[in-house]
Parts: sequence; C-alpha cells; structure tokens
Amino acid sequence: MTPDEPEPSLALLLQLTELSTPYLVFNVLAFVLLIISSALISGSEVAFFSLDSNQLSELEKEQSVTSNSVLKLLSRRRYLLATILILNNLVNIAIVTISTFFTWAIVGTKTTEGIVVVALSAVVTFVILFFGEVVPKNFANQHNEKFARFTSRALVFLEKIFRPASWTLITVTNIIERNVEKKGVDLTVDELNQALEITTGDDTTEEEKGILKGIVNFSTLSVRQVMKSRLDITAVDIELDFHELMDRINKSGFSRIPVYKETIDKIEGVLYIKDLIAHVDKDDTFAWQTLLRPGFFIPENKKVDSLLKDFQEQRVHMAIVVDEYGGTSGLITLEDIIEEIVGEINDEYDDEDIAFNKLDNSTYIFEGKTSLNDFCKIIGVEPAEFDSVKGESESLGGLLLEIGGKLPRAGEKIEFGRFLFTIVAVDLRRIKRVRVLIRPQTS
Repeated sequence: MTPDEPEPSLALLLQLTELSTPYLVFNVLAFVLLIISSALISGSEVAFFSLDSNQLSELEKEQSVTSNSVLKLLSRRRYLLATILILNNLVNIAIVTISTFFTWAIVGTKTTEGIVVVALSAVVTFVILFFGEVVPKNFANQHNEKFARFTSRALVFLEKIFRPASWTLITVTNIIERNVEKKGVDLTVDELNQALEITTGDDTTEEEKGILKGIVNFSTLSVRQVMKSRLDITAVDIELDFHELMDRINKSGFSRIPVYKETIDKIEGVLYIKDLIAHVDKDDTFAWQTLLRPGFFIPENKKVDSLLKDFQEQRVHMAIVVDEYGGTSGLITLEDIIEEIVGEINDEYDDEDIAFNKLDNSTYIFEGKTSLNDFCKIIGVEPAEFDSVKGESESLGGLLLEIGGKLPRAGEKIEFGRFLFTIVAVDLRRIKRVRVLIRPQTS
C-alpha cells in the first residue's frame, strides 16, 4: 500500500458507498434538513429577542399554547440563548461533517488535500452564512412574532433536553463576567482619570475638567450616592384638602411631588403640578387624588447610568428609592443625574448656598447631610480616599459617625488623615453642620 492510498478499511467503505444512490440521496436530504434547521435556529434568536413590549402584552392577553410557549421561553432568556447557541453549533458541525464525507464519496480521498477541500470549505461556509444566517435573520426580523410562534414549542422541548449543558455554559459565563467586569471597570476608570490629569493643560478650565471627570466616573456611581435622602424629600399626605395642597405646592416650587398615605414609606403615587393647571379654580372638595400618576420605584444599589436609560425608556423624570425592606430611602431626579456630569444646575427656586461655605482655601463649612460624592467633588479629592472608613454611609455626617463610632457633641473634633472635622451643630439624631480643615499633603 502506497502512502497516498487510504487505509484498507476506509478504502473499502468508500468503494462501497461511492456508487450507492441511497447513500448519496441520504446525504443530500440530511444536508438540506440541517440547513433548514440552522435557518430556524438562527432566525429564532432574532425573532425572540426583537419582540417589543406591545407584542409581549398581546401575547400575555392571548393565553394560547404558542403564546404561552413564547412567554415561557422569554422568562428564562439566558437559558433560551444558551440553547440556541448550542443547537446552532451542533447543526453547523453536522453540516461540515456530512459535507466532508459526501465529498469523499464523490471524488475520493486522494484529492482532498488540495483544491477540493478549499472549494468545499468555501461553498459550505457560504451556504451556512447565506441560507442559515443572513436570509432567516432578515426574515425573522420582519416577521418576529410569527417566527417565534412557529419555533416556540420545539424550542421548549429542546430547552429541557439541553438544560444541563445550558446551565454549565451560563455558570461558566457568569464566573468569567464577574471577574472580568470587576477588574476591567476599576482599571478603566483609574486609567481614564490618570489620562485626564495628564492630557488636560492650562487652557482647560476647571468646569471642563469637572465635566470630563463626571463622564469618566458616571458609570461607577450608585443611586444611593446621588439621591436626596428621605429627610430632604418634599412630599404631601394624600388626605390633604385641595386648599392645603395648593399652599404646599406654592411653597415648594417643585414640578413633581410624591404623595404618601400615613407615612412616607407608603408612597401612593406622584402628583404632576401641570396636571393641576386645569383645576386651579376648584374648591376644597376637589378630589385631586384622582390625578396621581404611578410612582417609579428603584433599589438603592442601582447604577446611575442604568437609571438614566430607564428614565429615557419610561419617559419619567423622578424615581423613588427604596431600601431592602421596601421603605422609602430617598428620591432621585433626572436633574440629579445630569448634575453628576455638568455640575450643579440652579433654578429660580434653588438656594445657592445650602450645601457648603468656603471660608478660605483649606477650610469649609458643610451641612452634615451633604453626600460624600458632592463633598469630595467640592474639596477636590477622590471618593476612594474614604473607602476604608465610610462603611455603608453615603453622607458626610454618616462618615463621621462611622469614624467616631458615636454621635459627637458640638465642638468635638474628629481627625482622619489630613482632615480635621469640627462638629458645629448637632441635634439628638444627627450631625447638622461640620467645619472641615484640610491640612497640606505631606510628601
């Protein structure tokens, strides 16, 4: 046997199958069926994940077998995607395998080292991409609901079969994402901040530097760092009569006001002042409560950049922040988010000097409720400087409670690093005002 000749067993197999019409027919049919399967699988990915909220609402109302199958699959999106990826790879591998044996059966194995292998690879790749990816995805994008309905029941069955493989894939992906995302974000922010300090020259104003820093650090901020605390929320009781309500609104100057029942932990909705314009001449018996709009509730740990997207999608400008027990923790508005980039935005109702007073280049007076994020921006230090001592606190007063371990008395001094904090005013529950002295940094 010469080196160019196939092994006896393989040569015998090829000789037996080379002239077998059923074998060739089987290969052609299998190839076509696999291409159709690839098209259905690829199209399903686009169809399911392009369904909009209106289509999903209609599917929920319909309550048919196919609509329930679609909704069931979308309730486990990651398992659905993993199943589709696994199926797509298995089908594509089967296509390549069948194509290779089919080619051997026709031309033999001696020529497969050259042009035939290259031609086979090019043809199969084109067929998979065009008929198994491009065409079905374009079709599914235009007829996503019909396509999703058509493949839903089969995918429900296959999702159950491949559940162990999908679970393994999702678990490994989660581990990788957690490690890469945590390291990547921290590193990127540090590098961008360093690059910002290096590249901004004398012709860059402090305002421009502040905006650039705001953009760099924007994705790292949580809602808890930016929100107004519950003590600073202007809200009204749902039991107020119309006259009392209008009096509170005139004094507040806000365009949206949360409405609570009994306590601020039970927010019933949000009153938009523009909705009252048509009713300003009504008497005290007017049922203004019918004008309430639903509140938008978010957790404390939500990222600010994600909330900005939610504001855009939901078309709202204010969210109620709730803690882990469902109580009202604070309030955040679209203006608060934008201020993290461009700086403070003051209108005719804002008190321009409520947060701090600068006595000289190294001494300030701050309200205890000032957020740590704002405090660090004003004095020009990185928030990370207090990470080791701040604990769960997000305000200057909370930081001092963490450092001191107790509620300090007026006049008491608290030192941390190069900062000397002197308590100016305090009541029975919180620190109200603090003087901050920043000592020169020692080399």
